Amino acid sequence: MGDPPGCPAVAERQRGIREDADVKTKLLRIDEHHIDPALVREAGAVIKAGGLVAFPTETVYGLGGDALNAESSAKIYRAKGRPSDNPLIVHIADMEALAAIVRDIPESAVKLAERFWPGPLTMILWKADIVPCETTGGLDTVAVRMPADPVARELIRASGGYVAAPSANRSGRPSPTLAKYVMEDMDGRIEMVVDGGAVEIGLESTIVDLTVTPPVILRPGYVTRQMLEEVLGEVLEDNTMMRADSGQAPKAPGMKYRHYAPKGELTIVDGAAQSVVEYINGHIERHRLEHKKTGVIGTDASVRQYGADVCKSVGSRDDDDMIARELYRILREFDDEDVEVIYAESFDTDGIGQAIMNRLLKAAGHRVVHVS
Repeated sequence: MGDPPGCPAVAERQRGIREDADVKTKLLRIDEHHIDPALVREAGAVIKAGGLVAFPTETVYGLGGDALNAESSAKIYRAKGRPSDNPLIVHIADMEALAAIVRDIPESAVKLAERFWPGPLTMILWKADIVPCETTGGLDTVAVRMPADPVARELIRASGGYVAAPSANRSGRPSPTLAKYVMEDMDGRIEMVVDGGAVEIGLESTIVDLTVTPPVILRPGYVTRQMLEEVLGEVLEDNTMMRADSGQAPKAPGMKYRHYAPKGELTIVDGAAQSVVEYINGHIERHRLEHKKTGVIGTDASVRQYGADVCKSVGSRDDDDMIARELYRILREFDDEDVEVIYAESFDTDGIGQAIMNRLLKAAGHRVVHVS
């Protein structure tokens, strides 16, 4: 799919933008319960000047730049090593800000905003000319979200009201839920990291496309299809959400490219509980003979049955919220511990479980083994 009318080839436009020199990354700690306005202004000034600031949201840490500045958006792509056709999400702090960056605000968007904003929901709308194509990945649509995190919203206001912010990780790596993992990926590549502590949800926002009828979920998240249908009626799901990427240009982050991946090779094993344990333990023994360090992602009920070098529980299968919070942290910890081969149990796909499995499938490159 080529660039739509009004958005010339982004890759060509970016060639003329200078490469960044190495920068010294400043770590700024802000308490969300006692937000220091001076610190927020300092971070906002960096974004206003064209720099990049990583900051916490309730979902994951975001890598923020001025969404209305083409060069800032191009810098985000370079800092992440992200393909330039992978759209960025524009973060706003107030509903009044939406009108300036979209052609019109449909009734569906108003209804969703009343129910889910501020919160972990991103809406795809037709973009206004003020939004550069560098921000939208060359598309004539724009992804917009209003985060609930108080530090994020204050920073957005201090930055001018429009912050483009994908997850603050190198492209393809697990999204960061702690500032220390942002520093691992971004130290020396961006001007500032705002440490606001651990995030609340741990998975990226739900993305729903409102430029089509009926609306279509492009990326599952904390806001589920059932929740959206309670507001809008019929809502469809993109057919690539739970299978391998299509060859089409991505209309939203996370649709086309391998994402969320640890350094070790990850395989998901699906099937009857005891069969999964037996399969994984059998392969762990084979990898041990190959002198490879192994890891397993299990649950509180199963993790002690595995014989891997590193076994980690994401919590109880009855607590999807905990699994969502723990998943990216665990993938990062496997990297910290130099785990080379990882096996993960599969999870139910009801509710937020669909988002959990979507991220696991992406992290594994859709490498799944089914056992009976």
